[in-house]
Amino acid sequence: QVHLAQSGGGLVQPGGSLRLSCAASENTFSTYALGWFRMAPGKDREFLAVMTLSGDNQYYANSVKGRFIISRDNAKFMLYLDMGALLPEDTAVYYCAAHRPEDYNPVFWGQGAQVTVSS
Repeated sequence: QVHLAQSGGGLVQPGGSLRLSCAASENTFSTYALGWFRMAPGKDREFLAVMTLSGDNQYYANSVKGRFIISRDNAKFMLYLDMGALLPEDTAVYYCAAHRPEDYNPVFWGQGAQVTVSS
């Protein structure tokens, strides 16, 4: 069983920055690609970013490209999402996910973290 434990989130003003964290295990890091999604009220789940299993490549949704950065710490088995230039429409529950590397289908999820962008 894969366990992803999220931390971070909260209230931030428009234009501000926030970091989300996701703690995983060594086995998870060596088996799955890791990524981030979000779900806003009344909207479908939205893919945001994914890092390949090797960690060599990152892919982003157009909605966050240039504003969000996905990264990981291989020594701590931590995944991060650094979010900048936040907009009110970024308000959502954010989830980290473990993806099957062969098809990038997300199969395991963190518990979610609320991010609210408001003045």
